[in-house]
Amino acid sequence: MAVNSEQPIIIKKIKKSSGGGHHGGAWKVAYADFVTAMMAFFLLMWLLNTTSPEQKQGIADYFAPASISSTTSGSGGILGGTSLGDDGAKADGKMSVIQQMAPEAPNDVDKDGQSTNTASLDSASEQALRDALAKKEQDSFASAAQSLRQSLQDMPELAELSKQILIDQTPEGLRIQLVDQEGRAMFKENSKEPNDRARILLRAVAKVITQLPNRVTISGHTSANAFGKKQDGDWALSAQRADASRQVLRGAGVDDDRIYQVSGKANSEPLYADDPTLAGNRRISIILLREKPVLPDGL
Repeated sequence: MAVNSEQPIIIKKIKKSSGGGHHGGAWKVAYADFVTAMMAFFLLMWLLNTTSPEQKQGIADYFAPASISSTTSGSGGILGGTSLGDDGAKADGKMSVIQQMAPEAPNDVDKDGQSTNTASLDSASEQALRDALAKKEQDSFASAAQSLRQSLQDMPELAELSKQILIDQTPEGLRIQLVDQEGRAMFKENSKEPNDRARILLRAVAKVITQLPNRVTISGHTSANAFGKKQDGDWALSAQRADASRQVLRGAGVDDDRIYQVSGKANSEPLYADDPTLAGNRRISIILLREKPVLPDGL
């Protein structure tokens, strides 16, 4: 038997792959898509923060136009079982939407011919404005009280006198009271002139008064004698002390036009009603009055 001496020829084909490994460009496409998506996301967030509610509603209406009817009647074809009229699947979608959003106002009028709805809205807006102005005044009083307390703490010459100032809010307004303490009087006995301690406190109060536009009332108070009796001279003395305090405030920058009332109340309104003989009943009461809000014309 003859032996074939020819060896078989083997052909090996090597298929080269391109774009693989770190030399490929597929990751660039994915990265570009990611950057584009992030840019679109940040643009969307920016638009949401810069557009008004009306503009947002307009954008929403653009992507969900009102002309698309939600009816499911008919065969489900092009016309959806409706005609090419004013309403239906092929309608422009404006009339019914507008009528729903803006219904006709009821013809309710009072005896003067004015709409009761308009009157109610005006009353509500006026009350809301009054409430806002009252809140603003309340905040101004709180800020002024805090400013006075802070100034008493910051100034060494006033820190010791801070116990002689009482600050609170009453129905009348912001009340600042300068009270006597045992051994720390603000006026000499039976004298109408304030001493140096009282003048320092009054000047500190004047700085707060000048920050606000409110009118001011000043009243003087005395204490009952050791027997708890009222003295006729206390009426004149308390009024004179209140007027002397007004002069100190004026010298510290408070305009005379701001002063609404100066009065002497003797010991008719003791601070400590259970013991009208206490030194704390001798005081000068300064009130920044609550002002009736001035509403704009038309309300």
